[in-house]
Amino acid sequence: MSQLRPMRPLSPHLQIYHLPLTAKFSIIHRASGIILSLGLPLWLYALYCLTQGEAVWHNLQVYLLSGFGVSALMVYVFCLFYHLCNGIRHLFWDMNLGLDLKTAKYSNWAVLLGSLGLTLVVFLGA
Repeated sequence: MSQLRPMRPLSPHLQIYHLPLTAKFSIIHRASGIILSLGLPLWLYALYCLTQGEAVWHNLQVYLLSGFGVSALMVYVFCLFYHLCNGIRHLFWDMNLGLDLKTAKYSNWAVLLGSLGLTLVVFLGA
């Protein structure tokens, strides 16, 4: 039976179909939430190191100030601000504000640029 049907791409054709910008930003919001959840054990470990004394805390600081540690912290802080800014946008959406396509498009970029700006403020201001 399957030999009688012509071979057609599945719908939606993934090589042609492009997700709308709001859908891409929604996926990033979910991914940032997952990253924040995965980073929680590091926060708990940092609190543990604080209780164990200055030597243990210094060892953690050396690791966090390495190239990999700073990069991981930058990603984590960006995810934190992205999730926060996008959550604020969703609060406005819950009040039926900013739901039209033009405003949603601009708010996408406002969330992204706001998150990047806040991340830079944290790392350049520290």
